[in-house]
Amino acid sequence: MRSLLAFLLVYSFTQAAELSVGFGEVDVTPKLSEDKPIFIAGFSHNRKATKVHDPIMARAVVLSDGKQKIALVCVDVVGLFNATAQSVRKQLEGFTYVCVSSTHNHEGPDTLGLWGKSPFSSGINKAYMKDLEAGIVKAVQDANKNLAKASAKIGSIQTPELITDNREPYVKHDDLVTIRFEGADGKPIGVLVQWNCHPETMASKNTELTSDYVGVTVAELKKSQGCPVAYFTGTVGGLMTSLDVPIKNAKGEILKDGTWEKNDEFGRAVARAAEKALKDAKPITLTPFEARRTDVYVPVANFLYKMGWSAGVLERVFYVWEDDPHPAKPVEAKDLTRTGAIRTELGYLRLGELEVAIVPGEIYPELVLGKVQDPADPAADFKDAPIEPSLYGQMKGKHKMIIGLGNDEIGYIIPKRQWDAKAPYCYGRKKDQYGEENSVGPEAAPVLCKAFAELVRGKK
Repeated sequence: MRSLLAFLLVYSFTQAAELSVGFGEVDVTPKLSEDKPIFIAGFSHNRKATKVHDPIMARAVVLSDGKQKIALVCVDVVGLFNATAQSVRKQLEGFTYVCVSSTHNHEGPDTLGLWGKSPFSSGINKAYMKDLEAGIVKAVQDANKNLAKASAKIGSIQTPELITDNREPYVKHDDLVTIRFEGADGKPIGVLVQWNCHPETMASKNTELTSDYVGVTVAELKKSQGCPVAYFTGTVGGLMTSLDVPIKNAKGEILKDGTWEKNDEFGRAVARAAEKALKDAKPITLTPFEARRTDVYVPVANFLYKMGWSAGVLERVFYVWEDDPHPAKPVEAKDLTRTGAIRTELGYLRLGELEVAIVPGEIYPELVLGKVQDPADPAADFKDAPIEPSLYGQMKGKHKMIIGLGNDEIGYIIPKRQWDAKAPYCYGRKKDQYGEENSVGPEAAPVLCKAFAELVRGKK
């Protein structure tokens, strides 16, 4: 009798832990019209879209372990605020966890409001945002309909030659991760790619809507792998970028940033790297699932962000900062001259042998890999600040992955001891480096990294 009971328990667990996966994608390209312009995000104000070069897509992956379902979505836009993720979740039933992220595309529609006609006018097209949200929901629903039993193989490759880090100290997160899902017949069901680079190859003068290199990479992989492909962005702070990466054409000539020729060849180069990772991929167990999330209140020191919220350019709630990232009763703030905070969220997934960090912004590689400068540069604004606990340092699984701009976009997340907004500047520079002006403030990294460590340990 005991033997039979033991067998039934083992059989039940095995059945419950069987992996299923489904892929879905929806074209969410905005319609262009002269009376309601679509502003392109990522560089300067008043960059109006003149035509569509290639579609803006929402790509979803749904995973099931028999008991729980997890949805991961990535959209070819610059970012989406937490309110969008919350709204999407309300429209989806039966999911343990839903992550809504973006590629951080600098050549797609403004979905944050920061790139309108002027600094004091939003670039948001509200009708489009409704369509975009509906497209995200449909992508998940389609992926859910396509669920099929699967096995998985994971691969990774380092790609230092395909990323430029344009801020000292130069630290690259150049790991490209691939997961190939196969059916019982060995045929591919889909491929997930996660990489860490700004999609901004077409640079600041382009006026054609495009997914930048991501669309090319996905198209190439679809052809070579014979299945759907979903691309996710990870660590892009620092700044991890495709700009100034030397890419050559067939004649050996260096291609210029801002040209379709470089964009396409760069996208193909990323696809080739992914293909190498897929070729050497090893089996991985992705069940059972464990999903955790926590709300975190982050103090805002950036005066320009406060002005943006005050002017209605940035639409989100501003809270009183109570020196507590997890207030029991958060109070909405009306006086933006006081120290305030925004509510965001962190996520952590344990999918069998894979751990996934989900971060609400553009985190610096140093904070992911445990490479914060030590000792700090003597000219740093907070050179004695404690080093934040690294994300990957908290994750003890066999395999690790990160999804950046997950469920929110709060800007750059910078190691506090590398904050450098005041003269004298680090590394003997005559002026400050780019980054701080697009961060909520120097406390973002300490607050978020500590909260993530607590989340992994199950304290939040």
